[in-house]
Amino acid sequence: MNYPVFDFHCDTILGLLGEDMNQAGSLRSNQMHIDLERASKLGGYAQCFACFTTPYMEQWRKISPILVFERELATLQREVEKNSDLIAIAYTPQEIEENRKNGKMSAILTLEGTAGFGHDPALLQDLYAIGFRISSLGWNEKNPLTGSHVTGGGLTDQGREYVKEAQRLGMLMDVSHISDEGFWDILEITGAPIIATHSNSRAVWNNSRNLTDDMFRAIVSTGGLAGYNACDEFTGENPTIDTICDHIIHFLELDPSGKHIALGGDLDGIDHMPAGFEGVQSWPKVAQRLMERGVTEDMVMDIFWNNAIGVMERAVCNHA
Repeated sequence: MNYPVFDFHCDTILGLLGEDMNQAGSLRSNQMHIDLERASKLGGYAQCFACFTTPYMEQWRKISPILVFERELATLQREVEKNSDLIAIAYTPQEIEENRKNGKMSAILTLEGTAGFGHDPALLQDLYAIGFRISSLGWNEKNPLTGSHVTGGGLTDQGREYVKEAQRLGMLMDVSHISDEGFWDILEITGAPIIATHSNSRAVWNNSRNLTDDMFRAIVSTGGLAGYNACDEFTGENPTIDTICDHIIHFLELDPSGKHIALGGDLDGIDHMPAGFEGVQSWPKVAQRLMERGVTEDMVMDIFWNNAIGVMERAVCNHA
């Protein structure tokens, strides 16, 4: 069975901009982890494209994160328009499903980090109107909203305001990269599903970017989900396709319904992946191996597609 793929996280747009942040490559065909020519061979495709910003941009590339954000958004919009025969920006889960039925792929706008707009909750309404449907509070730095898994430190008052405003609008909150303290601070105030777009199981591989079992159970209790991250550093020592399955199957042991697990490959944001996984074209290998290890076809369909649609629908219901 050629499953559709809904992937909650990639850094492809930043990759297209290149080191100088000016040379935008082609989303249609490239040598990175994701392009539309390979994705079009799947049984359907919805990709969350992150506009990634961090204050570290000033150190890394001598460029303002605000300017980076503007270039990322413009590049994504331009590439979707250039390839409108293959892909369209989707604003609702219904549009994603409609695109799949019509043989078209979907692009969903997401925020990884908030430095690109000054961490300002007041701008979320405008960002939602543009099409952004998922937001983290930060990346690996401490910022005016929260600490990260690297720095530690929980939510600030401004961070709490940000979470409440995002959820009021119907924007899903993403806890990947956040500190453990910040995670539990969000769980105390959330009024909507919480998602970890690209985080694995800390019980399977002990890394601060991964979720503890208690964290995953808490996410499940909100109606949220966790998306598997294909970075080898977060998967295991010398990981393979089977190691990928280990993380997914462990989450299935915690959540036998299988309704709270998804994909969040982090493709084009990572340097190394498990052996046998090479890019967007490799997701069918994961599906096949999951079935060989006893996961049903229906449950694989949930993990690869239905669960993502479901959590987006729940976010919209919360907004309504």
